[in-house]
Amino acid sequence: QVQLVESGGGLVQAGGSLRLSCAASGRAYVMGWFRQAPGEDREFVAAIGWSRTDYADSVKGRFTVSRDNAENTVYLQMNSLNTEDTAVYYCAAGNRAIGIALSSYPFDYWGQGTQVTVSS
Repeated sequence: QVQLVESGGGLVQAGGSLRLSCAASGRAYVMGWFRQAPGEDREFVAAIGWSRTDYADSVKGRFTVSRDNAENTVYLQMNSLNTEDTAVYYCAAGNRAIGIALSSYPFDYWGQGTQVTVSS
């Protein structure tokens, strides 16, 4: 069982930046980020394995996912934020070593979420 705790959300103006962090209680093979806007389904944002990353088209070039394996922490650096990025952001983790696209990875563990609000 891996417990995940997100931090770093908040209110930012359009064009600004935020950095989300997610601390895991143990090692995870793949860690990722999802988001859910009001009235919308949860959607994939980004993920990172030991040697590869994957991003949703909507965030490519603006968001960067990284990890600190020594600290079992994953980060999401979000730049050039716009109002469509407003959502609750969830951290996810999994320990199955399978070779599929990270956007389709079957994550087993989820954080409680952190709110990101982008004002115009």
